[in-house]
Amino acid sequence: MDARFTDEQDEIRRTLRDLLDKRCGPQELRAAVDTPAGHDRALWTALAGHLGLPGLALPETCGGAGGTVTELALACEETGRALAPTPLLATAVLAAPLLLALGTGAQRAGLLPRIASGDLTAALAVPGPALATALALTGHDRRGQWAGGGRAGGVQARRAEGGWQVYGQVDQVLDGHSAELLVVAAHTGGFARSRVLLFLVRGDAPGLTRVRQTALDATRPQGRIQLRDTPAELLGDEAADALAALARLGDTAAACLAAEAVGAAARVLERTVEYVGQREQFGRPVGSFQAVKHRLADAYVQVQAARSAAYYAAWAAAAPAPGAETAGALALAQALEALRRAAAEGIQLHGGIGFTWEHEAHLYFKRAAGDELLFGPVHRLRAQAADAAHVFEEAGT
Repeated sequence: MDARFTDEQDEIRRTLRDLLDKRCGPQELRAAVDTPAGHDRALWTALAGHLGLPGLALPETCGGAGGTVTELALACEETGRALAPTPLLATAVLAAPLLLALGTGAQRAGLLPRIASGDLTAALAVPGPALATALALTGHDRRGQWAGGGRAGGVQARRAEGGWQVYGQVDQVLDGHSAELLVVAAHTGGFARSRVLLFLVRGDAPGLTRVRQTALDATRPQGRIQLRDTPAELLGDEAADALAALARLGDTAAACLAAEAVGAAARVLERTVEYVGQREQFGRPVGSFQAVKHRLADAYVQVQAARSAAYYAAWAAAAPAPGAETAGALALAQALEALRRAAAEGIQLHGGIGFTWEHEAHLYFKRAAGDELLFGPVHRLRAQAADAAHVFEEAGT
């Protein structure tokens, strides 16, 4: 593989970083997370209108830029660096690929150009705390039991006059309280022949109730949605294999999340290095002490290793190759560990100010902890990758 970035990819990173440096500082970030939506709508309009960010990995025929997962991951690295409060992850990483993979011609033509332009935001609603399982990152449930088992709980779908209706509740939906379109995983077919299908629910559909949840990571807003015989449209047709599509989506999501975590880890580490070079203790900069140098050097090596893993995972997701199916989960595990360590070192080495609410160091630590709760934990990501690679199987079995 050629590990060098193209001129276009370098330009994406450079332009996006310049824009975020100007419009997504600490004050703008805090103001955005305190809004009902939890993100900066003006910033999202700029990212979509000027840079085409939500359509970066969508084909040109759907109004996108025709890029790959690699370009999307590079964009996520920059938004992660700034903890940018945008619906990029929910819309472009989790929802749009499902619409592209399973949608009918009419659905793709009607929805994807609006997503690419930034006019439409979307969210993936997976019942229960099972998003990582649904994406086959921490397990692979071929029957879709995470969606409610087909008898009770989760979300159920049934045919109704003129279409479908869905009933149930989903917690922890990324941007679920504000997205204009929901992609809902639901059981249908009764208990005996239960299967999981994906349905489209409009944000203003009757019977839909949504409320923003209090989340550990305020920069990653979540919502609870309640569906009471809500009209829904089947995504694609009944022959579509929703579980397989969700599992394939896991590779893309893991690569983008890993790149995002690497961007956040690199930024908090940069700020920490800058601070210890200025803060003095015993008449000399804190950063001049050997113990501090060693800790920061170890964190730097971990971040760089995680960056390499994230880039490889993005390349593998864009151009699948034999043996690369575990790259996403492993890269995500490595990146989350790097972010957690860099954020923890940042809080401690900033001294007393690092523990205050006013300083943004805790936001990076909460991003690491929040992502691990949603998409991990790290040991399960690695265990699933080991199982997929048959690491612990005896020869001949």
